[in-house]
Amino acid sequence: MSKIKLVLADDHAVVRSGLRMLLQAQPDIEIVGEAESGKEALAQVLRLQPDVILMDIQMPGMNGIEATRQIKEAGEDTAVLALTMHEDDQYFFEMLQAGASGYLPKRAAPDELVHAIRTVSRGEVFLYPSLATRLVQSYLGGDGGGDAVTLVSDLTPREQEVLVLIAEGLTNPEIADKLVISVKTVDRHRENIMRKLNLHSRIELVKYAIRHGLIGLEE
Repeated sequence: MSKIKLVLADDHAVVRSGLRMLLQAQPDIEIVGEAESGKEALAQVLRLQPDVILMDIQMPGMNGIEATRQIKEAGEDTAVLALTMHEDDQYFFEMLQAGASGYLPKRAAPDELVHAIRTVSRGEVFLYPSLATRLVQSYLGGDGGGDAVTLVSDLTPREQEVLVLIAEGLTNPEIADKLVISVKTVDRHRENIMRKLNLHSRIELVKYAIRHGLIGLEE
């Protein structure tokens, strides 16, 4: 079984040491690098191509939000999981907008952190329950952060099916298998969905699916 390659990005050496001790005990996680600033985090991702980077927000120089944005603008597949002491809406929504695949407060239990790392490494989205509630409330309340207002009915029934399955974290081959269609057809549906809804990332797609009641959230 291949291990999840992970980079730790936090400006506090004591925090990185504690995380290293915790995560090195996991048989499926390999820490391949560390960073103490956003600039270092970006450089480590570009050099090491990790599966996941555990990203603090407040770091000297370039912060975690800007580092996340630049990682995604560079076209990197690395999943960014924010691990931070900040739980206010501003940082939460800015990280998601920058392209983070997950958001976890530092008060979370160790097993929640491990679960979050495994979740985002599979291309899925992980949101801490209390923060996920804020996301739902924000989007149900109409604070779409500039997302296009497009009715679900604008999508074909098949596109709606594909949208739900993507939002639930299934890969294109898994969707093709479930719907008994080709991967190429799934790719075409996904392109049409993104174009019709003016979406540009998986997290935007998940937000849309939540807002329109297409998927729920696990307790």
